[in-house]
Amino acid sequence: MDQPALLEMRGISKSFPGVKALDNVSLTVRPGTVHALMGENGAGKSTLMKCLFGIYRRDEGTITLDGRDVEFKSSKEALENGVAMVHQELNQALTRTVKDNLWLGRYPKVGGFIVSERIMDKRTREIFEELEVNVDPNAIMSKLPVSQRQMVEIAKAVSYDAKVIVFDEPTSSLTETEVEHLFRIINMLRSKGCGIIYISHKMEEILRISDDVTIMRDGTWVATRPAKELTMDEIIRLMVGRELTNRFPPKTNQPGEVILDVQHMAGKYTRLKDATFQLKKGEILGIAGLDGSGRTEVLENLFGAMTREGGSITLHGRQIQNRSPKEAIKNGFALLTEERRATGIFGIRDIKENTVISNLKGYLLGGVVLSDKKMKEDTDWSIQAMHIKTPSQRTQIRSLSGGNQQKVIIGRWLLTKPEILLLDEPTRGIDVGAKYEIYQLIIDLANEGKGVIMVSSEMPELLGVCDRIIVMSGGQVAGEVNAASTSQEEILTLAAKYV
Repeated sequence: MDQPALLEMRGISKSFPGVKALDNVSLTVRPGTVHALMGENGAGKSTLMKCLFGIYRRDEGTITLDGRDVEFKSSKEALENGVAMVHQELNQALTRTVKDNLWLGRYPKVGGFIVSERIMDKRTREIFEELEVNVDPNAIMSKLPVSQRQMVEIAKAVSYDAKVIVFDEPTSSLTETEVEHLFRIINMLRSKGCGIIYISHKMEEILRISDDVTIMRDGTWVATRPAKELTMDEIIRLMVGRELTNRFPPKTNQPGEVILDVQHMAGKYTRLKDATFQLKKGEILGIAGLDGSGRTEVLENLFGAMTREGGSITLHGRQIQNRSPKEAIKNGFALLTEERRATGIFGIRDIKENTVISNLKGYLLGGVVLSDKKMKEDTDWSIQAMHIKTPSQRTQIRSLSGGNQQKVIIGRWLLTKPEILLLDEPTRGIDVGAKYEIYQLIIDLANEGKGVIMVSSEMPELLGVCDRIIVMSGGQVAGEVNAASTSQEEILTLAAKYV
């Protein structure tokens, strides 16, 4: 590590009311390298990057960029000085076009005041061509799948010709093919002398793409090592402060009789054409498939969040409709959505309100007054059971790390005592220690006789947690496999069957 530093962050500290988020943290990034930043949820990774990017003002410490001391007062100032960031939670103008999102705040103008659509379109296509991004510049952002919106955000960061680019969980919404594409982009940036800061919980990616790795724990710096000297077990030990010998808990659930029978389910105005499958009592059923295969649509149609065009849903031998989420909840269904920020959390409300919101009828006294005491007790249970890192119940949920937000939502649904739990990417953006806890919760629910249906883009997760896996391709079920005896190759072959 004898190269001159491109970026140096020294002794960075940052406190919020009731919590010290960063305590004397340092980070050095060399030009032309990928520096991974790792740690459990709440370790302070995103907070450190927000101090760099001008979103937060640090309390102590110095930041040096290209040998010059800097303190950005806004993200605009950071971008103008060559620091770009691809955020974990996408914050885009969804009703505007792709090119509008790419050039927002810096529209190319003719004569100094007239926005040139032609120049904007031309520059967007040039950037997309260089990065091999296959997205229509004139498409409306809301119409794109999350993975394509993520690639637009990556292209936007690259378009600033930044010296330092921060990628915060960039592959959480990407398929394996798209991950390979992203790595090609990162290697191109590395060859140009860029410094890349790469935040991820996916250790296989870290060991493959990184030159250096810095590990944080509880807001402090733990270690910085060359990636080639680290193993997965060593990273886990440094992250969690203890040995974690198995990535997945022992599978103790025993699937019983069929409780849910879905026949030829099709969605109106969606990709879902035909889904037929059964779910057993105490079973964890995985759904695999490429992006756009209809995986999420299966869950949303079951939960009444999308309109069904055909097919039937039978629960315990009785046909049900689930025409709306309200009806689905009444029938014992719960859905953890793919995009927690857009459809999972109420950002400006506190932990307690986000925890009890789906179970308000359970807190009514005399049918008219909510029991604050019971709501506090249940929220305490959720915080303890899910190991949620928060100063108090009154903390706004948006101030928590992404993984802790996810835990709040899972706790929320568990309080409704669901019979069928629908999980869409339940461990996205969650660290290895917290993942284990969520896997154990899922297995415990199955042990209680609940039926669990889980969509995941992470193949090892499906193989390690599920009993059976159905594979979606082109909006229909391409096949079903036994998780204990199948392989990633077999699943990928089925996933490509109707593409």
